[in-house]
Amino acid sequence: MKMTKRIILPMAVIAGALLLGSCSSTKDVAYFQNSRDINLDSSKVLYDARILPKDQLTITVSTTDPEAAVPFNMTVPTPYTVNQRNTYSQAMLQSYLVDNDGNIDFPIIGSVKVGGRTKSEAEKMIQDKIKPYMNASETPIVTVRMSSYSISVLGEVTRPGSYQVSREKITILEALAQAGDLTIYGVRSRVKLIREDATGKKTIHELNLNDANIIKSPYYYLQQNDVVYVEPNKVKAQNASVGSMTTLWFSATSILISLTSLLYNILKK
Repeated sequence: MKMTKRIILPMAVIAGALLLGSCSSTKDVAYFQNSRDINLDSSKVLYDARILPKDQLTITVSTTDPEAAVPFNMTVPTPYTVNQRNTYSQAMLQSYLVDNDGNIDFPIIGSVKVGGRTKSEAEKMIQDKIKPYMNASETPIVTVRMSSYSISVLGEVTRPGSYQVSREKITILEALAQAGDLTIYGVRSRVKLIREDATGKKTIHELNLNDANIIKSPYYYLQQNDVVYVEPNKVKAQNASVGSMTTLWFSATSILISLTSLLYNILKK
């Protein structure tokens, strides 16, 4: 019996240590821990996304005379299948892919450099370029929309994946909210943001969600195609490294204890 106790006692200690180790500390879980100590006056900035290479744009021109806008609103038929035969639905507006130099090829006026501009800047530039092709009384309204604005959230979040941004404006907090927030194992003080600029250069930035100053960060608002990665804490990393071997180890230990107890009872007799 003493032999069995000598085996069971260390096992109980190890199991208790593993249980305690699996409990994540709560001190780094809360967001904005210093929110009462910061001044947010400098955060009064209205964000406006800038157009980047490979963005897909939808551009609409509206005029008081519908015929005047027709040459600038190119349409394409939308294919669909009926009874295994291809047919076409009502035409939809042509979209424009921004090339690596930031240009699009727009009807009538030709190549237009929209890369690096905000939507309102691109709208004003296109408006100025098409006005000479219309009557002097016409003031065309140009509307530019980004149809490919998306971000990706990976790592220790509830629902990792890519998310479409319909408003063309999203903060790091909104992105994490769409992904179901961080799990208890996510490191909130070192959230990584991977970004690619208009030249193709990639940069990695670390964001601290525990610090309320993140609201004043230039990376608080995400750009299209940004990738957010939440790394696991030490507890999750250690658990992942053990993996299925933990279950196997406990099973083998349980069998060993049972055999030891059986042997002890047999020898005792």
